[in-house]
Amino acid sequence: MVTQPGRQPRTRHSAIGGTGQKRLAVGVGLAVVALALTSCSQGAAPEPKSVQAGSLPGEHIHGVSRDPGSGKVNLATHEGLFVMQPDASWQQVGPTVDLMSFAITGPGSFYASGHPADGVDLPAPVGLIKSTDAGRTWTVLSRGGESDFHALAASSAGVMGFDGALRVTADGKSWTQGGLTAEPRSLASSPDGSQVLATTDQGVQSSTDGGRTWVPMTAAPPLFLAAWADAKTVVGVTAEGNLAISRDAGRTWRADLATVPSGAALTASRDKAGQLEILVVTDSGVLQSRDDGATLTNLTS
Repeated sequence: MVTQPGRQPRTRHSAIGGTGQKRLAVGVGLAVVALALTSCSQGAAPEPKSVQAGSLPGEHIHGVSRDPGSGKVNLATHEGLFVMQPDASWQQVGPTVDLMSFAITGPGSFYASGHPADGVDLPAPVGLIKSTDAGRTWTVLSRGGESDFHALAASSAGVMGFDGALRVTADGKSWTQGGLTAEPRSLASSPDGSQVLATTDQGVQSSTDGGRTWVPMTAAPPLFLAAWADAKTVVGVTAEGNLAISRDAGRTWRADLATVPSGAALTASRDKAGQLEILVVTDSGVLQSRDDGATLTNLTS
């Protein structure tokens, strides 16, 4: 995991491309992705794990997002997918797969990558996988046995992932290579795919041509994580340990918002009333802001 300056780093069991760099995953803004899918589904969790309220399901949380269909918060972890229950406990859903990257793109429509536990009937690594039943079963779309995407972004234009190289697909099966050379800590796509942000050691990079070319977003503060809430609103966690928000697709930023004690995963979305919700996974739990990033409180539902 990437850590804030002055904080002890969290250990990770693997790193992309053999570089040893820490990786993060990010939940992206909500958008339906039209991909050509195969019909088979894979794997099941014979004994789903549960974790009591106030605890996280394991040390490695790679993604967070709220399902717009069920309204439930999902965590992508080393032990698989966990869903918050009404009593704020966490219940495992689906097979045990180390979900290294994760995106919710519509009601019950999830994308992920990573590698399966022993005995799970999925290739290692899993490549790009999709669930249409909120994570209970998964289908391998492509690159099974080839790609373990540690950063993933999805939009109505398709999917973009980084597995040592940036790869882009419009249909979930055929891939082209993008032009990003710096390894991203996170990828975040606008809902229609017209702009994609990558948070890197060289600062925030932006692409407006489907990942073919990238330019520095000089107006952005140094960000560890980024997520789109809608076509104009971008949320980030800064190197200084604060929430940051842009309301004009990254042209200007406010970066002096709530303090983030640590940042492992981030998502942002708007509810039906248009209220912005920000969720941040920290070392100790999931924090929520519903006041435009001014404060963070423990998530309870």
